[in-house]
Amino acid sequence: MRITKQQLEQELNLVEQSLKKFKDGTSIEDIRQITGLELRTLQRRLKELADQGRISISGQRKSTLYHPIHISYPEVIKDTEDEIVPLSTMGKEIKAIISKPSAKRHPVGYDLKFLTSYRPNIDSYLTPEDKNKLASLGKTARLNQPAGTYAKEVLQRLLIDLSWNSSRLEGNTYSLLDTQRLISQGEEADNKTAAEAQMILNHKDAIEFIVQGSEEIGLNRYTLTNLHAMLSSNLLPDPAASGRLRSMGVGISNSVFTPLSIPQQIEEMFELLLDKANQIENPFEQAFFIMVQLPYLQPFDDVNKRVSRLAANIPLNKHNFSPLAFVDVPGEIYVQGIMGIYELNRIELFKDVFMWAYERSAQRYAALRQSLGEPDPFRLEYREPIKSLITEIISQALTPKQATDLIHGEAELFDKDQTKFIEAVETELLAVHEGNFARYHIRPSEFKRWQEVWKNN
Repeated sequence: MRITKQQLEQELNLVEQSLKKFKDGTSIEDIRQITGLELRTLQRRLKELADQGRISISGQRKSTLYHPIHISYPEVIKDTEDEIVPLSTMGKEIKAIISKPSAKRHPVGYDLKFLTSYRPNIDSYLTPEDKNKLASLGKTARLNQPAGTYAKEVLQRLLIDLSWNSSRLEGNTYSLLDTQRLISQGEEADNKTAAEAQMILNHKDAIEFIVQGSEEIGLNRYTLTNLHAMLSSNLLPDPAASGRLRSMGVGISNSVFTPLSIPQQIEEMFELLLDKANQIENPFEQAFFIMVQLPYLQPFDDVNKRVSRLAANIPLNKHNFSPLAFVDVPGEIYVQGIMGIYELNRIELFKDVFMWAYERSAQRYAALRQSLGEPDPFRLEYREPIKSLITEIISQALTPKQATDLIHGEAELFDKDQTKFIEAVETELLAVHEGNFARYHIRPSEFKRWQEVWKNN
């Protein structure tokens, strides 16, 4: 069957991009695993790429290796999410399988055994070493105080961080500054949808619910159904579906996984999930268990991942560990980790993401409590442009919208680091107060004028 020029170029690009993962070259079998192309088709595409000078070939027959051509243009060489989130060998294996086109992946349904076979405190997704590392990272000075003490102390920062990052993982395009203005002043960002603002405000309500709630807050039906009701408020086609277990089948976009569709089974598995979660003694295993099993069950019509991300913070808050705010977590690798659970019942890739995500969040809140630690290498590298931008924003008394435009314009100079640079500047700007503004060489009168403009716009 003949293919169009567009389809041909798509296949050539797919093969070329897959090779960039192997700086020292790789075999045709490795490329076939990633691309999902038939062997004969792949052989033709590799020959065409070699003829065009886009790849190189070394060795003969079984020892043949295919190599990417390293181009020096900065716009071509970018950090991959693998480099942002270090992956284990098994995590990379899962990523390779999930990265294949959906037509090349085997359709699967919900496997009851994935939940029923889990034995709390006997089986564990996290190793003892994982748990010790997480406990060390998340330790606060409030460990022996009443449950939720630490989360209440950092609530204002948590509302912004967790609302923004959790919404960002759903494709929300609000910036960190946009989120701060919406949560603090109720001001919606220009050129953003009402649904995006609703999503962030729903997160705010849900976070306040789990942090400031009574002793009834826990991994129980009351908490999870109400979390869903808050997170899904005004976002579902059927308003009555908020806070209720679903009564119909659902599909998963870009996945070959089909969740349970029988309401009675959904009800039974939801109760079993909660029962097992509450038996787990370690708070980090509890958090990860919820993040794995709740999206896999898909007990609600939609918004399941959001519920799992906030619910994961409940055991951490109860033990006064640092919260999990999903700081810097790349959206694509997060989704691929979830897909590994949906389609393979394998947690290793998602665990790589979870471990890295908690470390990043713990670092953020360690800075808030003024603990000593290693400086952030990224902020150290970009120290001068960050400082210069904040000085300009305050000294010129820019409004939040003007500041956002300036930051985004300046970030264009940093190519692959644009997104990270924007977040670094916005995070530091939100941390400026009357006790630290002098480090930006700002006079008290300039700081006071900026504060007035900032609050009134």
